[in-house]
Amino acid sequence: MDLHNANAFTRREFLHKGLVLASASAAVPAFIQSSALALPRTGAALSSLPGVPQDRILLVVQLGGGNDGLNTVIPYIDDMYYRARPGLGIPKNAVLQLGRGSGVGLHPAMTGMKELFDEGLCAVVQGVGYPNPNRSHFKSMDIWQTADTSATGDGWIGRYFDAECCGSGKGESGTPEAQSQPGIAIGRTAPLAMQGRKVKPISFETAELFRWTGQDVHEALVDPYRQVTRRGLVDGIDPDSNAAFLMRTALDAQVSSDLIRKAVRRKSSVEYPRSGLAQQMAMVASMIHAGLPTRVYYVTLGSFDTHAGQGAAQGRHANLLGQFAGAVRAFYADLKAQGNDSRVLTMSFSEFGRRVGQNASGGTDHGTAAPMFLCGPMVRPGVIGKHPSLRDLDNGDLKFRIDFREVYAGILTDWLKADADTILKRHFRRARIVRA
Repeated sequence: MDLHNANAFTRREFLHKGLVLASASAAVPAFIQSSALALPRTGAALSSLPGVPQDRILLVVQLGGGNDGLNTVIPYIDDMYYRARPGLGIPKNAVLQLGRGSGVGLHPAMTGMKELFDEGLCAVVQGVGYPNPNRSHFKSMDIWQTADTSATGDGWIGRYFDAECCGSGKGESGTPEAQSQPGIAIGRTAPLAMQGRKVKPISFETAELFRWTGQDVHEALVDPYRQVTRRGLVDGIDPDSNAAFLMRTALDAQVSSDLIRKAVRRKSSVEYPRSGLAQQMAMVASMIHAGLPTRVYYVTLGSFDTHAGQGAAQGRHANLLGQFAGAVRAFYADLKAQGNDSRVLTMSFSEFGRRVGQNASGGTDHGTAAPMFLCGPMVRPGVIGKHPSLRDLDNGDLKFRIDFREVYAGILTDWLKADADTILKRHFRRARIVRA
């Protein structure tokens, strides 16, 4: 490489190979190269889309690994629970009871979630699953993320962006020129749920890595790169060519990178717990505070595959639930301080629950139905649905009562004001989880 002719090199290499943004995953480069709709035109992200509530945001929290729902939302009045779990059952006097008459309560590590529940900011949806459940982590996660029991196709959130932001939907918002900032996922890889055909998510593990890396190669590359990305098309480039597409995409990517990195530098007035999930949610809160026009964020907490050493009131599972509840509690305190709490609905899910009975290793094996949590001032608070029976089991597993796609339909229809039937590819009765 001739560093004395860096301007020619970077322009030539850029036009042939496209922009490279550093990220902890390969999602961003692939996302840039795959579609002109991946990033909106500069400035277009702030435009209003008819019929689409621009101020409403969905945050998805993935509890990866199969969270043990029975030790998360505990049927403490049912003796069958304690018979099935003589070493893992949470003592009745330790359970955080959820109102009178519900017969269920939260794991004692979930004090933050109990506070939100008592304040009317949390709904607990019991017994969520799908027909003919699959106990493979990968298959079941794909089912949840595609909203299809065949575990094939695009992500359900990706289809939402395709339909509502790029003109493929049925409603007034489906105009070809209407575009919005794509969803943002924090983590090493972009989740399948956010992968659409036209719109791809932005994904990064840390905001400081979401940037162009040529400056790390040699300082002589900085100015030429800025010239290319800041002024738009280079003289003599056909505006309809592939080169022009890459130039425009580079500008859009650089603007998004700058906005995100600037946003997450904010110092919150709320002290977040010291956990990976809490830091992810703090970044989301900062991006919301900065006014990024993104309508869906996605964060992940893993390690819920508790086959051994799960623990009861204390232990590995308790630590994970404490991280989850503490992060959500701090997140809403932050949003309230900003004046943005009423804008953000948070939904948590796991790919499956665990079996009713404990195993010989002091843990639980892959099961089926499990609870979901929905948080925010807009949710219908309380316990939704009946707890699955511990006497009427399916080969040792809980039978689901609510199809998870009913929850998706409720969020899409009542919160995001989208065409749920189109996005979910069939009609599902929507769960009434959002206040009228």
